[in-house]
Amino acid sequence: MSEHQRSSGDPAARVLIAGASGFTGALAAQIVWRHPRLELVRVTARSDVGARVDELYPRYRVPLELTEIGHGAADGCDAAIVAYPHGASAPVVARLREHGLKVVDLSADFRLRDAGDYERWYGDHGAPELAAEAVYGLTELYRERIAGADLVANPGCYPTAALLALAPLAAAGLIEDAVVSAASGVSGAGRGGGDGKLHYVSVDENFTPYGTAGHRHEPEIAQELEALGAAAPLTFVPHLLPLDQGELVSCYVRPSRAVSDVELADLYRDRYESEAFVEVVDTPPGVRDVRDTNLCRIHALVNERSGRVLVFAAIDNLWKGASGQAVQNLNLMLGLPETEGLR
Repeated sequence: MSEHQRSSGDPAARVLIAGASGFTGALAAQIVWRHPRLELVRVTARSDVGARVDELYPRYRVPLELTEIGHGAADGCDAAIVAYPHGASAPVVARLREHGLKVVDLSADFRLRDAGDYERWYGDHGAPELAAEAVYGLTELYRERIAGADLVANPGCYPTAALLALAPLAAAGLIEDAVVSAASGVSGAGRGGGDGKLHYVSVDENFTPYGTAGHRHEPEIAQELEALGAAAPLTFVPHLLPLDQGELVSCYVRPSRAVSDVELADLYRDRYESEAFVEVVDTPPGVRDVRDTNLCRIHALVNERSGRVLVFAAIDNLWKGASGQAVQNLNLMLGLPETEGLR
């Protein structure tokens, strides 16, 4: 195993990964470690301090030791990806921004624009003064703003897939109401397994809904659909899949008028034909199609009997749903091609 990073000249940025002992932080560390234009200089964690990333995650091959995020953590760094849970992330992000680092935050702390919505779903905010500068990090919707941002709020995994699935319909004013049935592998709950509530014997050979009374990602999806012009009723129900990683969303949309398959195909083709990480496909995608990639695969069709539009989108919840998209955004923030290090 190489103890040195791949390199193609001087790095565009020296990067810190905060929270590298968790699933998304460790994967972000691997992507940055292998990135030809970024230098991974420091990995921090709240637990497992003193261990190397490749000891916790041998397949990631990152031979750096986890340290505490002390006052000198930002020294010598230009950018950071923060992979802490909501609440714990905001103070860390604020400290890094004070040191002038460009930051991509993987938590929910800066995703919701309305302070009341954040307090309802997550509690008190740790750095409300930064909320106004944060740009929502769904790259395919906010590319130009992300390129000029110093703080990007990476979307949740469910909103990433759901919004990519629904954005063409929302922007065309075609959503009268939408039901999103989503399913994710257990890594979506984090390394702690949802406060330790997920045990192998309860997950294996099982398939269960959760958050049925209201899930934190629902206001995030609704916020972005409304920004696209679709302030329509939304029902969102997540499910737990007996997989380690992978995510599929199934969207059932009552359109505001009749839509043909030809119009639908044109709508999705025009929206995504130039996107590097979105593939519109002729058959419903599965989670294996996109595993360990930054891709989102989408299939849309009209159900003739009901007139509903059905849209299916598959992503890897750890890649396009978290760490891969974080690097995609960081590339843009640094003036690099957004595909750099991700293909």
